[in-house]
Amino acid sequence: MSWLRRYHLRSFFNNSAWLLPVISIFVALVTVSLLNRLERAMGWEAKVSRDTAMAVMGTIAASTFTLVVVVSSATLVAVQLASAQLTPRIISLVYRDTVRKLTLAVFVFTFTFSVAVLVRIQGTVPLVTSYLAAYGFIINLGLFLYSLDFLGKSLRPSSALRNVARIGREVIRSVYPRLLDEHSAAPEPIKGLEGQPDRIVLNSEDGAVLAFDINGLVSLAERSNCLIELMPEVGDFIATGDPLFRVFNGGKDLSEETLRNSVAIGSERTMEQDPMFVFRILVDIASKALSPAINDPTTAVLATDQLHHLLRDVGRRYLADGHEKDRAGEVRLVYRTPDWEDFVQLSITELRHYGHDSIQVMRRLRSMLENLIATLPDHRAPTLHRELRLLTNSSRRSFPDSDDQELAEGSDRQGMGGSERDRKLPITK
Repeated sequence: MSWLRRYHLRSFFNNSAWLLPVISIFVALVTVSLLNRLERAMGWEAKVSRDTAMAVMGTIAASTFTLVVVVSSATLVAVQLASAQLTPRIISLVYRDTVRKLTLAVFVFTFTFSVAVLVRIQGTVPLVTSYLAAYGFIINLGLFLYSLDFLGKSLRPSSALRNVARIGREVIRSVYPRLLDEHSAAPEPIKGLEGQPDRIVLNSEDGAVLAFDINGLVSLAERSNCLIELMPEVGDFIATGDPLFRVFNGGKDLSEETLRNSVAIGSERTMEQDPMFVFRILVDIASKALSPAINDPTTAVLATDQLHHLLRDVGRRYLADGHEKDRAGEVRLVYRTPDWEDFVQLSITELRHYGHDSIQVMRRLRSMLENLIATLPDHRAPTLHRELRLLTNSSRRSFPDSDDQELAEGSDRQGMGGSERDRKLPITK
């Protein structure tokens, strides 16, 4: 099975909200069948009348189906609210949520189980399956109440932002596993990219680059003794006919289909190999909160809190230099990757523009920049100092009154209302 097929299957399982509930239907049918055979072999019968058992099982089945409908409707409402109040880019996280998947799967399992027990009630009432269906329904009631509480809390902006940032930290640490040290040198230019490529492989479908098989491409280049360059960056949109690969120093035996199967292309960006998309989601949420129609600068400050911690995590790591070597130390794969300046500009530029007339946002951005300058290595500071100057210029243009300018140029982790005492403490790197 190719890497691309495995990637699509993994994405299908992770993003499908219906797959686990459908599997639970077959699991319930098999479970009832096996338990019913055991009951008949052992002669286990419940000491209740047939009519009573049928009434109870019918009530359980109808009530559980109602729970299925309510949870499904609540999920659709969550999708609409997340899209309208936060950003459409967060919808995929709603469908990937494990709690919602398991809750729906348990409800569907109990419904199928109770219906299967109902049709098996003949002259006698099965003992084990009847009690399992009854007590299972009680468990479902508790799970339903928990799911309502979880749904309400997960729709809060602070919870959604924390969830995105949590995933972002995992992505950052998987894409950039090495911590930055003082011996980290700037990447050297790749000599193999000089001159004209021997081959250019064109893209065959429209979409955004979601991920690519780094190890697989290195192995292909090593076997063919060539250098492969992946033209688009993860997250870029490419159309049919755009250059996808350039091959240098040979590689004539590489088939275009094999190379294309090393890159996953889809309709929407994902966070698996794209840490910039995490920042994009947080900035989109903050930008929407700063729109005149919503005017919610506090949500923008909450988003800035998460951007602050993610930028610190990125700034302390060795960002990939865009090439991979084989076991012999020969460069075999070259690809495009964001640098520190890209992360900083994405995190700050739009918030500075959209929040230029919000003292709360300007103060929080300044607090973030000053803290990053104080805590990150020195060679990360020039980009941050430049953003700090731009922030100062923006606040002076937006607030003609000198008192407002002075207030906007303050530093406050809460945006407005934070204590000044903690900010004056020295911060060690």
